Amino acid sequence: MTGQDQASELKVIAFDVFGTVVDWHGGIRAEVERMLPGVDGDAFARAWRAGYAPAMRAVMARIAAGEGGFTLVDELHLHILDEVLRDFGVEDQLDRDARRRLNTAWHRLPAWPDAVEGLTRLKARYTICTLSNGNIGLLTEMAKRAGLPWDCILSAEVFKAYKPDPRVYLGAAGVFDVAPNELMLVAAHPDDLAAARACGLRTAYVERPLENGPGRPKDVSPDPDNTFHARDIVALAEQLGC
Repeated sequence: MTGQDQASELKVIAFDVFGTVVDWHGGIRAEVERMLPGVDGDAFARAWRAGYAPAMRAVMARIAAGEGGFTLVDELHLHILDEVLRDFGVEDQLDRDARRRLNTAWHRLPAWPDAVEGLTRLKARYTICTLSNGNIGLLTEMAKRAGLPWDCILSAEVFKAYKPDPRVYLGAAGVFDVAPNELMLVAAHPDDLAAARACGLRTAYVERPLENGPGRPKDVSPDPDNTFHARDIVALAEQLGC
């Protein structure tokens, strides 16, 4: 069976964004090195990103305990930034306004070189959208700056839960009134894809071996559980006949 045959019932393609469509490491490293001369931008970018998952888990635990509401990723990033600045011993180099400017570096991340072409080709046949933990304002500004041609921007903000919560994946299917198997999640992260498959979505793995920077290449070995495996978004579009 060809890739086109496997995708015959596919209607919507949703994309993880950070790492899958845009280069978070390269973008953050460049802005850190610009605003904090002498700081190791490579290590700083990875440390900032490393705080992301624990921060989201803490929010969801507080919500489950009835002790707080949903928190936008912009706010999480700013809190994590404060901690990373302290860890690197440079907390005195940026005042509050400068920290907020650096925090919006996540809005300005560059697209991977294949992203705009691949998304444009897929958009001609399918509805394409984000399905990211990033908040709507962040994702919208990112799309405008990077020229990402989304039909719709969906965020964890809509569902008041972060991936890998099933409410996000099933909520996306509900937004478009499609069955879960008519929606495909594309991501560079196996855990995201596994959670989507558990909800009945189709999945496509896109290789991003340099997501964590040239010094930390990722293992991008194929996973047979994914419907598709592609080196980049253009190659995925080709598999889908676009």
